Amino acid sequence: MIKYITKKILYGILVLYGVITVIFFLFNVLPGDPATIMLGQRANKDAIEAIHKDLGTDRPVLEQYAMYLNDLSPISIHNNTNNDSHWFLSPEKYSWLPIFTLGSNRSVVAKVPYLRRSYITKRPVSDIITETLPETAVLAFTSIVIASIIGIFLGIISAIRQNSLYDRFSFLFAVLGMAAPSFFVGLIIAWLFGYVLAEYTGLTPTGSLYDIDVWDGEKLKLRNLILPAVTLGIRPLAIVVQLMRSSLLDVMGQDYIRTARAKGLSLYAIITKHALKNALNPVVTAISGWFAGLMAGAIFVEKIFNWKGIGYEVFDALTKNDLPVVMGATLIFAVIFVVINIIVDIVYGILDPRVRVK
Repeated sequence: MIKYITKKILYGILVLYGVITVIFFLFNVLPGDPATIMLGQRANKDAIEAIHKDLGTDRPVLEQYAMYLNDLSPISIHNNTNNDSHWFLSPEKYSWLPIFTLGSNRSVVAKVPYLRRSYITKRPVSDIITETLPETAVLAFTSIVIASIIGIFLGIISAIRQNSLYDRFSFLFAVLGMAAPSFFVGLIIAWLFGYVLAEYTGLTPTGSLYDIDVWDGEKLKLRNLILPAVTLGIRPLAIVVQLMRSSLLDVMGQDYIRTARAKGLSLYAIITKHALKNALNPVVTAISGWFAGLMAGAIFVEKIFNWKGIGYEVFDALTKNDLPVVMGATLIFAVIFVVINIIVDIVYGILDPRVRVK
């Protein structure tokens, strides 16, 4: 089991390294001068050169890549004096703990991965992500819970009533749910339930998890979560319905189900005690993957509903060419994907030993 877990973790690290490499070289070739973005109208030749030197963008691409890896690594080489221009030495822009020294000017240190600073706000990207990620996590978690509970229930009914009018309607819903773009669905839902029917629903088309009140400060507004969560959950809901249906129909055709029927067990007992636990395996896999996908795919939904999560921040960063924020958020999404997949693989390995020999 330890060998299996180690292999999965190593695979995850290799995937993250590939993602980091793609992120760096992809964003490195995009147009836009970070020095000009940061300085704005105050840009002049000397100031631009100073910014390039501080960011390391005056160096060859491979040296910039090495600096980026050094910044992200939890164990890195640190410059103690801030006067050495060699590529693998990072300036003192983060908290660190020394491990051992390399001469008088350098140290090998342990640190939290450094995601650099925003070109626009000059704030550390890690601070921006720390502030906005929880709201996106709440939105994604609520969406996947709604999609899972309703989707599993509707999928079971669809399988029991195979080829009925309800089954055909659920198939149509699944097709529309998977085909409709989230930004289009979001606009319709925000307009219909947050504007046209606002008198009856009590909902607003925009709003974040916390609203600012002049007298009371920040106030929790859970009702603002309803419309974006429903919008974000429609696509996984449609997939869960069809996946649950097909999986349950496949299980219901197995020999042990026929034996349970021959013993006189009721349909309810057959489904809850025998069929459901086996039919849920592919559904659980899909749900675990969708949670990470919802966090990464919430950008347009958060913008439409003015939900102040990491997706909203990434949208603004893209419009302003604030690349460190976009790169940092993309990397965080990749880490979430990898960690969730590793956890799911380990859980499967524990529940089904046959998986470990593949």
